[in-house]
Amino acid sequence: MKAFFQNISGDKAIWAVVALLGLFSFLPVYSASSNLVYVVGNGTTFGHLIKHAMLLFLGFGIIYGVHRIPTHFFKGLSLIAMPIVLILLAFTLAQGTTIDGANASRWINIPFVGGFQPSNLAAVVLMIYVARYLSKVRDVKVTFKESFLPLWVPVFLVVALILPANFSTSAIIFSMVLLLCFLGGYPIKYLLGIIGSGVICLALFVLTVKAIPDLFPNRVDTWMSRIESFANPEDTEANYQIEKAKIAIATGGVLGKGAGKSIQKNFLPQSSSDFIYAIIVEEYGLVGGFALMFFYLFLLFRIMVVANGSTSIFGKLLVLGVGLPIIFQALINMAVAVELFPVTGQNLPLVSRGGTSIWMTCLAIGIILSASNKEKVVESNDAIIDEHNPLEILSGQL
Repeated sequence: MKAFFQNISGDKAIWAVVALLGLFSFLPVYSASSNLVYVVGNGTTFGHLIKHAMLLFLGFGIIYGVHRIPTHFFKGLSLIAMPIVLILLAFTLAQGTTIDGANASRWINIPFVGGFQPSNLAAVVLMIYVARYLSKVRDVKVTFKESFLPLWVPVFLVVALILPANFSTSAIIFSMVLLLCFLGGYPIKYLLGIIGSGVICLALFVLTVKAIPDLFPNRVDTWMSRIESFANPEDTEANYQIEKAKIAIATGGVLGKGAGKSIQKNFLPQSSSDFIYAIIVEEYGLVGGFALMFFYLFLLFRIMVVANGSTSIFGKLLVLGVGLPIIFQALINMAVAVELFPVTGQNLPLVSRGGTSIWMTCLAIGIILSASNKEKVVESNDAIIDEHNPLEILSGQL
């Protein structure tokens, strides 16, 4: 155990925040999982707690393993992983999974793992890939024609394969890519063109689905109903979730009802995942809600510190590329709970119940910690490329 802690390196503040969020998550997950047990009839609360503990344990194992990898290795890894991700996304979409008549092709079943959501892996891999490309062309004049095939074709393929089953995730990925390209110095005039192209493609997709309803059953209708429910101030059956979330927040008060004493967890669907923030505010009050927000904002601050301290352009863009989506997703989850944003189905990173989300967040955290490890950065800058190691050749030349 002593040797284990001696091998932990990187930004200690990030380690501390991530550990605190992980430890805190046991309380709301254990409390809110009663909805799954007594309403849905799925397992026991203790069983869900043990499962969450195992997922977090494996997640921290991912952080530990990844943070020991020198940052420059991720360049080559992104090139290797991108085709695999595209195949997984295509296979997942082709399954045609439906939930309540709506297309929900988001998961694939992996032996000994269970449900796995490739879109979460695709988000991390794509941001690394984009950071690699932007660092490569940083000191040269970029034209849209030259960047279309190596940069935008993979981006549009990933977004297009995720969009039919998960609009919110595809929108977040697309937005984060645009933000990273802006921060990486990609010409703004080209970014505006990409935004316009994205809007046109989305409109064509919606029109196509409306014209051929059997293509992706009810998916566009679900998007429309969520937007209409968000815009409609009246209480309707369609905005049942958000109304229960607001009741939970309103009854929480300043200090909350206390751990495990939530009432709305028994009525609020997805209370242990998408709407866990509402349960947290109900049980721990505004104090607990603002404290949790503070930790995410502090994590954002440390991400900016690590990015600023990186000695390479790739390191800076890599940290921002995998780090900013974590904070963005957390803020969206909180905004949905207080009706500042339409319902999206985004988890609260490291706190909500869910395997793939936890693991991919931990993967991103591990990458950030790798970039914050000064010793590994020095080693990677001075590394000699091994001619017999394909990954070393990729990472060194790219």
